[in-house]
Amino acid sequence: MLDPSAALRPKTGALDDERVIKLAVLAVGGQGGGVLADWITDVAERNGYIAQSTSVAGVAQRTGATIYYIEMARDTGRLPVFALSPSQGDVDILIAAELMEAGRAIIRGFVTPERTTLIASSHRIAAVSEKIEPGDGRASSEKVHATAQAAAKRFIAFDMEKIAAENGTMISASLLGALAGSDALPFTRESYEQAIGAGGRGVKASLAAFAAACDRARGIAAAPAAEKAVAKPAVAEPRSTAKVSGPEILLKGWQELAARVAALPVPVRDMAERGLKKVVDYQDIAYGGEYLDRLDKAVALDDAEHGYALSIAAAKHLANAMCYDDMIRVADLKTRSTRDRRVRKEVGVGEGSVLQVTEYFHPRIEEFCGTLPAGLGSYIENRPKLAAFLDRRINRGRRIRTDSLTGFAALWFIGGLRRWRRRLLRHRIEVEHLERWYELSLAHVRENYALGTEILNCRRLIKGYSDTHARAQSKFDRVLSALAMLKGREDAADWIRRLREAALKDEKGDMLDGALKTVATLGDSPAL
Repeated sequence: MLDPSAALRPKTGALDDERVIKLAVLAVGGQGGGVLADWITDVAERNGYIAQSTSVAGVAQRTGATIYYIEMARDTGRLPVFALSPSQGDVDILIAAELMEAGRAIIRGFVTPERTTLIASSHRIAAVSEKIEPGDGRASSEKVHATAQAAAKRFIAFDMEKIAAENGTMISASLLGALAGSDALPFTRESYEQAIGAGGRGVKASLAAFAAACDRARGIAAAPAAEKAVAKPAVAEPRSTAKVSGPEILLKGWQELAARVAALPVPVRDMAERGLKKVVDYQDIAYGGEYLDRLDKAVALDDAEHGYALSIAAAKHLANAMCYDDMIRVADLKTRSTRDRRVRKEVGVGEGSVLQVTEYFHPRIEEFCGTLPAGLGSYIENRPKLAAFLDRRINRGRRIRTDSLTGFAALWFIGGLRRWRRRLLRHRIEVEHLERWYELSLAHVRENYALGTEILNCRRLIKGYSDTHARAQSKFDRVLSALAMLKGREDAADWIRRLREAALKDEKGDMLDGALKTVATLGDSPAL
């Protein structure tokens, strides 16, 4: 008779052969969870076990993974009774294809310190709740690691997604390798490899990922980089400088800009170089010169005593402000060859295969007018009836197949408008807004250095495209509206920071409203 309360083997960590072994895999679409479950079932059966595999579908859009549940027991001639889904406190091995799925498993009670071996890939896939946060909504990976260490009997975690990608296969292969390397099951490494080989497709790549993950789980050092013969990724350069065979003026212009960055104070150089590359890639060499001209104004007011905090903030937020999202930018990114390679890699499509991609475009009248010459765009926006007439014909979703000539050509044409971007209405609006914000910041630096820096940091609030951008800009304006109420206060910088953080944490703006009411009641009270 099977003993469901038998303990784990003390020496190897493998489970007693005479009990029902309960294993759960948490994975989302595209991670090969079903394949992994089939492999584990195959391994069990090759070793004389009876096994059953079931799956419970999760909710879409990263609010829940699919749970693949496997129970197995030694074939003793009597048919065991298996459950269809895992129960709290009753899982021997839990495999999570992403770190936060391990955290969710702990919350659901599937992981217990006296019983469960927890195997998780340490890479992250942002959940919807993290993506919609106006600011940095990412949950703390360190907290999940610490919780997992305390919640599980054994916790094995490393970047299994990276191992899979390096070997050209799915994460399911490296997850299986980690399971084999953990010795949590009483099966040999060869039986795992045989199960992979029986699949018949992508066997070589899967075995390579399996071996690397198995060795990593067992603490075996990876082979030296020279033996792997993996090409070192090239460092991305701005689009304008990549064309070495083009006009020499481009190369010369970039070298001049790089020399200007090298002349900046040491603490500022790294951020300035990153910002310069982004700005030049977004527009051109001349735009990079404008970026450095603006940055020089902050550097002139800064000093080492303050750690050049103002200049570093300016280097970061000026670049983001100058690289605003518009229809041209979106179309440009969607038609780049790097994006095609990235999508092919993510979905596992080879270079010789046809990849069909459907892009979704939903421009409003504001985006349409923004791509027109400034005079014409303003003319339309200043005539509500004309704008409404055009909006009824423009403001609807469009699905564009970029694998077709006409679809790709349409987006390529829109992306090509960037050469005329400086003449367009949207650029004029963005530059005017940027100059007001930047001059406002620099005007406060002499009297209150910290306040000037915090005004620069408020640019974090502005992001996105279309409606998202409009909401973000509204929050930005509301935060800076408090400057008049904070005039002369020593803690003005701290209050601007609090208002900004409140705006970043709450999409609806309720927290910001409450914080603004608090500021309004300060009056002439002494600084906190």
